Amino acid sequence: MADKKKKNTEEVIDSKKLAALEARLEGLNEELEEAKKISEEAEKKAEAAKSDYLRLMAEFDTFRRRTAEENLSLVTSASADTIKGLLPILDDCEIALASLEKSTDSEAAKEGTMMIFTKLTHFLQGKGLERIEAKGTDFDTELHEAVTTFPAPSEALKGKVIDVVQTGYTLGGKVLRYAKVVVGA
Repeated sequence: MADKKKKNTEEVIDSKKLAALEARLEGLNEELEEAKKISEEAEKKAEAAKSDYLRLMAEFDTFRRRTAEENLSLVTSASADTIKGLLPILDDCEIALASLEKSTDSEAAKEGTMMIFTKLTHFLQGKGLERIEAKGTDFDTELHEAVTTFPAPSEALKGKVIDVVQTGYTLGGKVLRYAKVVVGA
């Protein structure tokens, strides 16, 4: 009987230990579930922070590129305005050269004017200025501005530029000033 009592006591102790272990296991499982939830929330926050970071980097890259393009555009625009201001001087040099060619006096004036004209055109060409060659070409509204039409001396000159009233120029591939021309009709 003592053995039986001892065995019952051991079973009671074992069942208490088992109950305690099960209660502890249940507590640990609850802690594990809570840790999983915290871990998932942290992963979501990390993913959101990463997404925000990538978006901000893309926006900054776009801002940097746009700013660089605007600065380049500003410099190009300032350069175009400066060159545009020099075009009337270039026109005057052409007119002076044409009138000096007709005159028989003063060879020195011809040479001096030609030297100024050459230096100015070389400087402007170095900045990207190009002359629009118009005489004898087909009339093109992208490059030419028709001042007037004139009866074409031959059928081949119809729709072509017969004379150039004012030379046109491009700067960096963009028309700075249209060539003013007379077109054969």
